[in-house]
Amino acid sequence: MKVAVYWGCVIPTTQYAYEMSVREVLPKLGIELVDLEDVSCCGMPLKSVNAFASIYLAARNMAIAEKTGLNDLLILCSGCHLSFSEAKHLLKTDEKLRQKVEALLNDEGLQFKGSLKIWHIVDFLHDAFGKKAIRKTLKKTLDSLKFASHYGCHTIRPSILGRVDDPEDPRKMDELIEWLGAKTIDYPEKLDCCGSLLLLSHPDAALTFTGLKMKAVQECGVDALVDVCPSCHMMFDMRQKSAGATVGAKLNIPVLYYTQLLGVAMGIENEKLGLHLNRSPIDELLQKIA
Repeated sequence: MKVAVYWGCVIPTTQYAYEMSVREVLPKLGIELVDLEDVSCCGMPLKSVNAFASIYLAARNMAIAEKTGLNDLLILCSGCHLSFSEAKHLLKTDEKLRQKVEALLNDEGLQFKGSLKIWHIVDFLHDAFGKKAIRKTLKKTLDSLKFASHYGCHTIRPSILGRVDDPEDPRKMDELIEWLGAKTIDYPEKLDCCGSLLLLSHPDAALTFTGLKMKAVQECGVDALVDVCPSCHMMFDMRQKSAGATVGAKLNIPVLYYTQLLGVAMGIENEKLGLHLNRSPIDELLQKIA
């Protein structure tokens, strides 16, 4: 299976581990990733300043993906996934907006058809492949481990766009973790925001969101927190100590991407999965698995 992949801005510039793990894991499932050329920002950072520019950038990126002739587009960043999904929805329901966008795309020799199936890593692995296909690739069991999942706001909201999972009771990532033999927990703060989007304007509030959620997860006695969004990961993994200090808690929780966890279960070397780049105490988890 060939799939076009859009990496966004954050993953190639700061979250190398996410890209590394995806490039290692997906070929094990028979997936060939096709990188896109001349793509740009998804448009989300511009939304509050220039909504049209935001939609245009998302449409342009999708038009570039459509030029490959592929039917599927994998978007690893939850924010980018929302940006593309929203633009696709608006361009299908607002004819005037579509005409305005298409006029600009024509200047570059591009055309937006809206034919691509847009995937997030969660529904891609869960819906397109499923339990049987994933379990066939596993070399290690995670039977003795217990994890907390973090879906992130943009993965499941707003529901009007038909997001990756149920916005009130998401289960797909939990099932993906359980297919590796591990257990997952339900906890009251499961759907709480990581605080990332407040970091520039209200850093204390952002770190409070992060710290309170991490404190709740730690009190549940899990072996690690698993996420799927680079922005969320930066809050939980990179800023864990600062978040703990903000809420008066000593946090010591391993945090990793689901694709990293899947790669470990597949028997892929830790460095190839970028686990040495994680800032949280990931070694404790790896020792348990070993």
